[in-house]
Amino acid sequence: MAKVLYITAHPHDDTQSYSMAVGKAFIETYKQVHPDHEVIHLDLYKEYIPEIDVDVFSGWGKLRSGQSFEQLSAEEKTKVGRMNELCDQFISADKYVFVTPMWNFSFPPVLKAYIDAVAVAGKTFKYTAQGPIGLLTDKKALHIQARGGFYSEGPAAQMEMGHRYLEIIMQFFGVPSFEGLFVEGHAAVPEKAEEIKANAIARAKELAHTF
Repeated sequence: MAKVLYITAHPHDDTQSYSMAVGKAFIETYKQVHPDHEVIHLDLYKEYIPEIDVDVFSGWGKLRSGQSFEQLSAEEKTKVGRMNELCDQFISADKYVFVTPMWNFSFPPVLKAYIDAVAVAGKTFKYTAQGPIGLLTDKKALHIQARGGFYSEGPAAQMEMGHRYLEIIMQFFGVPSFEGLFVEGHAAVPEKAEEIKANAIARAKELAHTF
């Protein structure tokens, strides 16, 4: 039985968001195709995702100096402890599905905070004499992203930094399979928005059978 982390980073639901609508079609179909798999929905807008701040740096420093977790301050325990939970949950999964919009050529900042929480040396990657090596070599990942314009090719392609960032991070973690499913152009050609959405939903349902 596989464990799937369905990670959404959008404040709206599927009735208002193109990426969430396509993500919902994907994960519902996936559940039908794989009824024995465990799917965990991690809504980053409803979860507590600590940012790296002075408490986190202080807590990490104390732990590295040999202090125990119990010796941390209340704030340090809360933030560092939660980041440890998120990282352990991430490592325990077999597959990752990220669902995001494109905001200012990237993704909502809460996803960056989440990635910071799971990018932990010794857990998702390690440093060696030959350089960093990813430790998640038996995982696979998918990114469903809605883009109002066209960024898959052409002059705007180099401006897209959300999917490219996730691709680099997955490579850094050693994840051997990373796919992208894009819903794009609905703002550029609004008269075709519903057709674009419908086509993306159809692709999502097909991909759910093979992911």
